[in-house]
Amino acid sequence: MISDHAAPFDIDALCATTISAALARAATLAGDVEAVVATDGRLTYAALAAEVARIRDGLAAQGVKKGEHIGLCLGNSTRWVAIFLAIGSLGAVTVPINTRFVAAEMAYALSQSKVSRLILCDRFLKIDFIGLLRQIDPALTDRLPAPALPDLRQLIVIGDNVPPAALAWEALLASGTEPAQAQGEANDPLLIQYTSGTTSFPKGVLLTQRSMLGNAFVSGHRMGLRVGDRFHSARPFFHVAGTTLSILSCLQHMATLVSMDRFEPGEALRLMEAERCTHFSGNDTMALMLLSHPERPERRLVLRGAWLAASPTIVARVIDELGAGECVVGYGLSEAAPNVAQSSWWEPEAVRISAAMRPQPGIDIRILKEDGEDAACGEPGEILVRGWSVMREYFDKPAETRAALSADGWLSTGDLGALDENGRLSFLGRAKEIVRVGGENVSPADVENVLHRHAAIRQAAVVGVPDERLVEVTGAFVILKEGARAEPAEIMDWAKANMAGFKVPRHVWIVESFEAIGMTASAKIQKKQLAEHARKLIGA
Repeated sequence: MISDHAAPFDIDALCATTISAALARAATLAGDVEAVVATDGRLTYAALAAEVARIRDGLAAQGVKKGEHIGLCLGNSTRWVAIFLAIGSLGAVTVPINTRFVAAEMAYALSQSKVSRLILCDRFLKIDFIGLLRQIDPALTDRLPAPALPDLRQLIVIGDNVPPAALAWEALLASGTEPAQAQGEANDPLLIQYTSGTTSFPKGVLLTQRSMLGNAFVSGHRMGLRVGDRFHSARPFFHVAGTTLSILSCLQHMATLVSMDRFEPGEALRLMEAERCTHFSGNDTMALMLLSHPERPERRLVLRGAWLAASPTIVARVIDELGAGECVVGYGLSEAAPNVAQSSWWEPEAVRISAAMRPQPGIDIRILKEDGEDAACGEPGEILVRGWSVMREYFDKPAETRAALSADGWLSTGDLGALDENGRLSFLGRAKEIVRVGGENVSPADVENVLHRHAAIRQAAVVGVPDERLVEVTGAFVILKEGARAEPAEIMDWAKANMAGFKVPRHVWIVESFEAIGMTASAKIQKKQLAEHARKLIGA
């Protein structure tokens, strides 16, 4: 089955599709509205535009050219936002570096993306990034280029520990004595986004200004963002949930982005109350941490809506317990910048809770069965996507690009879904995560959704576990609510009464968190690592 949308569709006619145009519009129409609130300060849209121009002048004075790849490694901050927009306004490309990368991971990203300049802070939280560079190659802090990263020509350091090979941030700004003209165009690459790193060699997704800004506008519109709304998002800026769905969504709708160095539920609740946030962004892990935090009942929140990647049970709780009555859900992936389908704030609550999502306008969705034929209405299969938000390529990986993108533009997502008679998409899970129990296909998300109804369970993560008789069964890692008690056998008995027998977890492990077992910096549970841990626990 293939979704149907009103064609032709022109995203350029709907919204600003260059960084410079979107920023100029916000500064002109809403200059006194706060653009960003973070631990390093506050900037209105007028002040943000001025700061972006100051950074752009400095970068241009250092010789930054259109199309150049510039690495960016620092925590969520007003400065991150301004640097990202300045790079884009020059038509250059940001390569965001995950602040939790170890030396080998950072070296791979910088090398594979051919980064020519790297802007980084000397230290973030407990991480010494100058020391990390020395682990990659001691020469990196003394002279450039260095053997390990021959493409890297300039190192720009924010902070006090500026090594001999680096230019201090203040010196960069001081060098911009001449105004630099904005050069970015809609079809210019804006970002090289590395996948979450669950594979040995992540791929760099190349996204354009049009794809990210268009996706940001549509997502914000469907979430209900309005001028002056205040959107709390601790999603890391080194991920598209931070760049597209947080920074650029707020820019397109002239809303205020309230962010933090790292997500901590107590501090997030305090910020939402103090900053009178109208919306927040999160995944299932983040939402459950907010819902279960002991300070939640004390906070006087004024939430109107939210953007979630979560199960229906969690969405219903966010609406009921946090008051985010206009909460929407979305499905996407980095390769689609990222949203593919999303519910809308004006739709009935039951529709939004059910997570049956409309494709973004101008985006086609196709459901393909394992035999390569189109699935029928309601029949599950792999989700394929085509349209204006789809990536240009995996940078410098032509074979991988050909494997993911067909000649006629269809992106193979590796995810499972189904389309209903109204063309709405239901996301069923990653194809590689589906558990095949005695010939029955079981979606871990379905099992998790039921387990989240258990009175003692705060969060559950379900994976496939080897089994002698059935080949594979489900196993569940469970975090209990604070003060709650439950035994694995009790949870399994409860599951037998609340789901089909073949779905019931044959193994339940109660854990304190997923941090040590498998979780990305964006609070996304890494099922591959959980499955490997489960195999060890049963001695497989």
